[in-house]
Order: sequence, then C-alpha cells, then structure tokens
Amino acid sequence: MESEALLSVRDLRIAFAGVEAVRGLSFDVRPREVLALVGESGAGKSLTARALLGMVPEDATTSGTVTLLGDTDLAAQRGLHIALVPQDALSALSPVHPVGDQLAAAVRSVARVSRKEARARAVAALDRVGIPDAARKARAYPHEYSGGMRQRAVIAMATVNEPDVLVADEPTTALDEERRDQVLRVLGEQREALGAALVLVTHDMDVVRDHADRVLVMYAGRLTELGPADAVLGRPRAPYTAGLLASLPEHDAPRRRRLPALPGTPPAPGTLPPGCAFAPRCPLAADLCHREEPEPQEVEGHLVACHHWAELPHPAVDLFQEKQHASS
Repeated sequence: MESEALLSVRDLRIAFAGVEAVRGLSFDVRPREVLALVGESGAGKSLTARALLGMVPEDATTSGTVTLLGDTDLAAQRGLHIALVPQDALSALSPVHPVGDQLAAAVRSVARVSRKEARARAVAALDRVGIPDAARKARAYPHEYSGGMRQRAVIAMATVNEPDVLVADEPTTALDEERRDQVLRVLGEQREALGAALVLVTHDMDVVRDHADRVLVMYAGRLTELGPADAVLGRPRAPYTAGLLASLPEHDAPRRRRLPALPGTPPAPGTLPPGCAFAPRCPLAADLCHREEPEPQEVEGHLVACHHWAELPHPAVDLFQEKQHASS
C-alpha cells in the first residue's frame, strides 16, 4: 500500500452483537483518485463507506483504524476534510429549512465565519453545481426543487467546505440513465474542481467502467479483488468479479441472449460457510476452498483473495457463461 495515501483503512472490522459484517478490510485512497466499492447487496459496502466518516451505527463494535490526513479523529474531520453524498437526496435535506440555510449551517459548523459569509459560500456552492438563479433558489425549500436539483443540492452541501475526500453512497440508485449521467457528471466536475478523491459505492459496473480509477470488489464483508479499474474489468483474477461481469449485458450482444447469473445468494452475516465465503457459488471451488479462507495476495498489480486465481480462464466471464449453458 502506497505511503502517498490520503486515507488509509487497516484491518477494519465492524460487528453487530458479535457477528462481523465487515471482516478485516484494508485499503488506501490516493489523492484525486476515484475508488469504487463494488459488490452485491449485503457485501458491506455502505457500512464501510460510513466507517470512513466515523458514522458507524451506535450498536456496532468496531476495531482497526481509519486514518485521514494522518488523523484518526474522523468526527472532527467530517464535513471539513471528508464529506458524504448520500443516496436519498430528499431525506438528506430538512423539509423545514430553506436549502441555502442548510448549506450555510454546514459552513458554520466547521468555520468561524459570519452568517453573511456562510450564506455567500452556500450560494456559490449551489451555483457551482449548476442550479440556476442560485441566490433565489437558496431561499427555496427542498420540496420546491425538482428531483435532479435536489441531487445537485446534496452534492453542493457535501462540497461547500471543499473537502479532500468525497464519499458517495449509491448516488445514482433508482435514477434513470439520463439523470444518472447528470449526477455523475456534476459529481465528477466538483471532484475535479476541488482536487478531491472520491470513494464511490455502487452496484453498477458500467459506472465503474466509465468513472473509476481503481475498484475494490467486496464479498461477505471482505476484500475479494482490488486493482486498477481497467485491469480488473478487463481481466479479473477473482471468480466472484468474473461472475459479476458475466451478468452484465453487452452493448453489442443480441437482446435475446440469456445472461448468466451468479448461482445462489450471498451468505448473511453469522451464516458464513467454513473456508472461502464464495466457495458454495464458485465454479472453481475445491476442497481447500471449503477449508481455508484465502488471504489477499498480490497478483500482477491486483490484490486477490482466491486460492485458484491462476486457474481462471481468460476471458473469465466464459466460466460462468459455460456453466449457465450447461445447466440450461
């Protein structure tokens, strides 16, 4: 892991009632990069993202370290050096206060400035994300904004204090393709303008392909694969990554082509099988996989947690396509 890291996570573990939902996760976020966290529902992506901001639920037990700019006091840095772009823009904004007042309050929570200065920064932030007539719209309430404008407003709130790291938790969920692209464009423009890093939680591999520099694939609370996005998507080394990619439609493929699907479902925390958690669903699983959980190892620039990565064919998605064909 590079010493140039802006944010470092080491052996992060998050448990509820003694059951671990995030299990020994370690990774770095580098300056200005886009790191995507990918995996099926229940993989621990959103919980990990919240841990980066010191926002783990009160009933959780945590261990390991998260260090931002050399400091482990995440609560003190939240809103100033690291900020969240939440999934649900409507619930993220208070319905009883004008949008501009909410952004101004975010400014004054971390900076000793006058109300007038905080207001000016709020209007400027709304203007930067493309909200027309920002001074007037700053006086409006969230219900007076369109859905797309609310999405822009929460990006403005996250960026108003010019943080070093943005954490976007599924920011495009339930959006149509056009609005998804608009939100990602605005988010990318703000990240570039600030020179900030972005941790992007998503289940959309097309978003990863188009926007991420590196990708961390999670399964059952652990790292499965981590590496440059083009390398991981172009030649995955973990069977789980290959299975995710195999289930994506190809843009030039016939519409009637049956997409392969990962067999089974991810295990719930507390119901993990012995050995590799993915073994019951993996076409390459052997006796070793059912006995010993693989540790991440460096493989051609990737980190891969798999006993049999060397046996994965290229292209790896063929393994799942062939299995689907054989079972049909």
